[in-house]
Amino acid sequence: MSGPGVTLLDGGMGRQLARMGAPFRQPEWSALALIEAPETVRAAHAAFIAAGAEVITTNSYAVVPFHIGEDRFSAQGLALADLSGRLARRAAASAATPVRVAGSLPPLFGSYRPDLFEPARAPEIAGVLVEGLAPHVDLWLAETQSSIREVAAAAAAVAGHGKPLWISCTIEDERPDPGAPRLRSGEPVEDAVRAALEMREAVDQLNRDRPQRDFILKIGVHRGASIAVTLNERLDYFGQSVNIAARVQNLADGDEICMTEEVYGAPDVAGIVAPYELTKIQAELKGVSKPMSIYRLARTAS
Repeated sequence: MSGPGVTLLDGGMGRQLARMGAPFRQPEWSALALIEAPETVRAAHAAFIAAGAEVITTNSYAVVPFHIGEDRFSAQGLALADLSGRLARRAAASAATPVRVAGSLPPLFGSYRPDLFEPARAPEIAGVLVEGLAPHVDLWLAETQSSIREVAAAAAAVAGHGKPLWISCTIEDERPDPGAPRLRSGEPVEDAVRAALEMREAVDQLNRDRPQRDFILKIGVHRGASIAVTLNERLDYFGQSVNIAARVQNLADGDEICMTEEVYGAPDVAGIVAPYELTKIQAELKGVSKPMSIYRLARTAS
């Protein structure tokens, strides 16, 4: 079980479905099981819950034209997003302990490919996912975002839905520069920190026009090396840095930004966050042998 301040997420849906022998191939990836054998998706959720997951993620990562094709997305995208939400909600409802459902908002035009991002089409595709998932989820999870534009599109898509948004970014590791870490788009990590602060301010502005704080943003930022593997013709990333990134994100309270020492120590980051109230804590993360230094940024500047 998780300790104080730590929330356990599920694992990778695609890899779990492949292990279970569910329908699984490119280009549909994890969406194929949703289309051909939805019972295996619910079984995967149940397996994660049995392993201790406190948050399960909808199998909507591949419900985008990039994976299922333009025609199928146009005809079935909304129904598939709704189905992925319903399957996760049913699994959570059957759990013996409380389990939350996170609505997966994937990179809309291909994982780890910020060069393929189409800002004009992003609202249309994201809107289908959000419409289908919204009735079933407790929070939103923007996964493996490779650029600030991707993050901004996800935040815009769920604005006004009154549910927390969790964001995870992926860092360039094919040609890493330890002294100047960058997102896969080439944008410096410090730009991602600036964007996080700007998004939080935008959420504050949105909530000022509402009788209560309906929209909550939680952000975690980490950087480090990961292992790149091609599985079934798809490039995937895993390893300790990926695990840490997910867990740091879950340390953040509502309207809070958490970052690791690796990010805080990057060039210019300390200066960017200097106007904000900063608290340094030591956190024990599952799977990490030693406590890690985590910096929490308060919601408003001092």
